[in-house]
Amino acid sequence: MELLDALPPLQRLALSYAPRVSRVALLGLLALDTRLAGIVRAAHEPILAQLRLAWWREALAGTSALRPSGEPLLAALAHWPGTRDALTGLVEGWEAMTGAAPLPTSAFAALAEARGRGFAALAGDTDIRERALRLGRNWSLADIATRLTHPAERQSALELARAQDWQHVALPRGLRPLAVLHGLAAREIWQDAPALTVTPGAVLAAMRIGLLGR
Repeated sequence: MELLDALPPLQRLALSYAPRVSRVALLGLLALDTRLAGIVRAAHEPILAQLRLAWWREALAGTSALRPSGEPLLAALAHWPGTRDALTGLVEGWEAMTGAAPLPTSAFAALAEARGRGFAALAGDTDIRERALRLGRNWSLADIATRLTHPAERQSALELARAQDWQHVALPRGLRPLAVLHGLAAREIWQDAPALTVTPGAVLAAMRIGLLGR
């Protein structure tokens, strides 16, 4: 419950449409992403964020016996069904965001790719992995664009997000939360001031996608 409460509202809403069999893994992935984002945002110096990110990279890469105990997030990820590279790659994606402002577009692309690969690691066959990667990458770029405060960074991230292929593709039931996040991002990304927030329209859209898949 602690990990769920830490998620942004839209992610909690999307996660509610996950079947029981995939919910723990998706919660772990989103909770890790949220934790890493908090580290980057809270650090006053890039080196401080990099040191904390390095700790997470080592903790996630180690064997179960070597991982620190007493950390609920690590416990939730102990039985992560995908490759460990997807988790350590997410750490590296956030590390790309620790540079001096204005960050280059490549930093946003690196984080979006890492987030997308996290979702893809939970997919089955190659075709589904490619779909999950694209939808995860798209959602991430939209999410990044709405959270940046530096005008030049926000604009470049928004342009990068709008340049992607936003065509809907079907995902298996286990990745329904990703379909919800992607669908909500697609509604906002073309607005003059996109905002991925919980609104009555967003709730209705999430319900439709969550139940029907699109």
